Amino acid sequence: MIDPFGRRISYLRVSVTDRCDLRCVYCMAEDMSFLPKAEILSLEELDRLCGAFIGLGVEKIRLTGGEPLVRKNVISLVRSLGARLGSGLQELTVTTNGTQLAKMAGDLHAAGIRRLNVSMDTLDPARFTAITRWGKLEQTLDGIFAAKAAGLAIKINAVALKGVNEHEYDQMLAWCGEHGFDLCLIETMPLGEISGDRTDQYLPLSLVRARLRERWTLEETDYSTGGPARYYRVRETGGRIGFITPLTHNFCESCNRVRLTCTGTLYMCLGQEDAADLRRPLRDPSLDEAGLQQAILEAISRKPKGHDFVIDRRHNRPALARHMSVTGG
Repeated sequence: MIDPFGRRISYLRVSVTDRCDLRCVYCMAEDMSFLPKAEILSLEELDRLCGAFIGLGVEKIRLTGGEPLVRKNVISLVRSLGARLGSGLQELTVTTNGTQLAKMAGDLHAAGIRRLNVSMDTLDPARFTAITRWGKLEQTLDGIFAAKAAGLAIKINAVALKGVNEHEYDQMLAWCGEHGFDLCLIETMPLGEISGDRTDQYLPLSLVRARLRERWTLEETDYSTGGPARYYRVRETGGRIGFITPLTHNFCESCNRVRLTCTGTLYMCLGQEDAADLRRPLRDPSLDEAGLQQAILEAISRKPKGHDFVIDRRHNRPALARHMSVTGG
């Protein structure tokens, strides 16, 4: 699949549910309304759609949410996709908040998962509960170490929040180095209406990187996981730190990704509203696999050059209406 700007689309992020067992303040409103179950694709339908993308050249699939591991029987989808590894699909990964990992890490590894992203913005228990609104840090930590024991590589994802966790990055970098985890810091993105003001939370990662360099030696590296993060090797720990900077330095020129929601909506860009309905062709009995793939290709032909994220009061531009939990992280 080649988009209008010559970029090869090889990475599909699939939100298997918009539901989550946490309510992180930068991601969700406290009183979230979730999609009716009647609108949600079955796991078998998601598997078929993923298969169509693999047939068109997708080599990496990441399962996201919401929180993907709260979806009932999601491990059956992981197993089915894992069986495709080596036959077009080269990597299958999951982004999770870690709450379900203590009981599911072994099954994920057995199904073919070898690497996880775990969202954890702080190592302070009280701050963790404040950010997630009701989460318990101990539960996420138990899940992380269960995943490590199961043989899964771990990357910790932390959203950089001004005045909230910005004094913790030295500690988190040291902790990740101690336990053999990579750390990835992410700029907050204007997706969905939330309580509070994102302009007050926004922290440019160029500033964070400069602060970290006062203590740590960050060495350039060409390491990549196929996503948008730019990684550095931390000489003192031997680990890596990544920076995802959709605002201070966007990565649109090398974008290889599209996002599929649990309703069958395909977003060709995280930061644009244009989308394609794949549920209709998926459920159309007159369309075979070639017809489904043609609908996907038509959508890819509309992939834009880049996003329009802005966090700046002077522009007076609202956040995109949909929450990150709907689109998938």
